[in-house]
Amino acid sequence: MAVDSSMPVLVVDDYKTMVRIITNLLRQLGFSDIDEANDGQEALGRLKERRYGLVISDWNMEPMTGYDLLQEVRGDENLSHTPFIMVTAEAKTENVIAAKKAGANNYIVKPFNATTLQSKIESVFSS
Repeated sequence: MAVDSSMPVLVVDDYKTMVRIITNLLRQLGFSDIDEANDGQEALGRLKERRYGLVISDWNMEPMTGYDLLQEVRGDENLSHTPFIMVTAEAKTENVIAAKKAGANNYIVKPFNATTLQSKIESVFSS
């Protein structure tokens, strides 16, 4: 696995239970440095304070969506290279295409397990 599990990961979701699930899955995969944010705005603040090795963000959040967050991250020259995985409950093709076009490195549809998360993370860092 070419992934450095000691890198800091930011999990962004407005649904506490989902944050806990993703955090637990990351821990199962050996990650220990995990921060969380409840929406895009909070995540953006954290991203400006600290360099993360990976962002895993939900798509549907208020007031700032994961898609908006992704666009902000890609538009900021200090953050633009941050690996970004979008998580959503909807497997709509247009969402996947929109996320890819906006610069998401990968895309995960809920519900998912540790194996799926691991393969998505690995594919981000192998490309």
